[in-house]
Amino acid sequence: MKKFRSFSILMTLVGSASAIQAGTGNNALVVTASNATANQLLVYSSTGTLVQTVNTQGAGGVGGNAGGIEAQGSLVAAVNYGSLNVSMFQRSGNSFQVTQLVPAISNPVSVAFGPGHLYILGTTEVESHAMSGSWVSATPDGEVALVVGDGSAAQVGVVQNQLVITEKTNMIETVDLSPKGAVRGIATPVQNIPTNVNTPFGLVTVANNAYVTIAHSNEISLVRNGAILTVTSSGTQSAPCWLTLVGPYLFSSNSPSLSVSRYAVYGQRIVQVAAVAATLEGNPTDIASGDGWVAVIDGSGTISHLSIFSVDEDGTLTLVTAATINELVNGVAVVAGD
Repeated sequence: MKKFRSFSILMTLVGSASAIQAGTGNNALVVTASNATANQLLVYSSTGTLVQTVNTQGAGGVGGNAGGIEAQGSLVAAVNYGSLNVSMFQRSGNSFQVTQLVPAISNPVSVAFGPGHLYILGTTEVESHAMSGSWVSATPDGEVALVVGDGSAAQVGVVQNQLVITEKTNMIETVDLSPKGAVRGIATPVQNIPTNVNTPFGLVTVANNAYVTIAHSNEISLVRNGAILTVTSSGTQSAPCWLTLVGPYLFSSNSPSLSVSRYAVYGQRIVQVAAVAATLEGNPTDIASGDGWVAVIDGSGTISHLSIFSVDEDGTLTLVTAATINELVNGVAVVAGD
């Protein structure tokens, strides 16, 4: 029985890995935000060429968060922390235009797309905005106060019937969704938070699983159905902060180790495959993937770097380009090609 189970796991991983296509989205675009007072969306080709700079029509200023930019199809949402709104962009060819500004209740730090909704995580609350096609309602159809709400909110993600939220003041919580996708009820701490918890930070979700970093404990956890099921050490790499998934492979960007690690995930297992899958020039501040690419933003002093990697069927990262950006940008997302 044990031998059969191992074979089943192996075949599941092989099947998932075979779906990975290394850097096949040649017209994929990578977006980040200048995070300046006059915030701008910076649009790069998959080869690292800056192809467009477009004003968000809002003010930046956010820091210490992840998911400040998210993509769904041809849509991009970007937070404007300083002006309490979120810019919505629509892609047409290789360019984007602002389609609307969505007001936020508290200063927005992270956004996520879900079932017919845009979810905005602010410093004190999380709110849901119904979507009709590409249009987002300016009025929230639900709002829920965070458990801590002290301004340390880090990221929001969507699982089945719930949101998973991290606050850096040692809180991982869930918020229920109505059948139509609106937030409701109260924010609830997840069960089994480790006693050594120190700075929950980035997360990535798939189906009913949320993988969450506990950055200063050097750990990655699996949250399912409102409870932590597994905690895995980051080994030799310090402070795993941000996460992305490509097939069965989980990638963490680690600060201050200036690296990206690769894990294999299946069932309740999180297994480190490569402690150092890639190295970076500065402290990573966000990571994203899509269309066979992994994009990482890092910062050092007043300079940022955008590193774009292709991913093969074994989850191996190959650096395609590393572009230098003369400002400390916030967030990153990969917008798939047509």
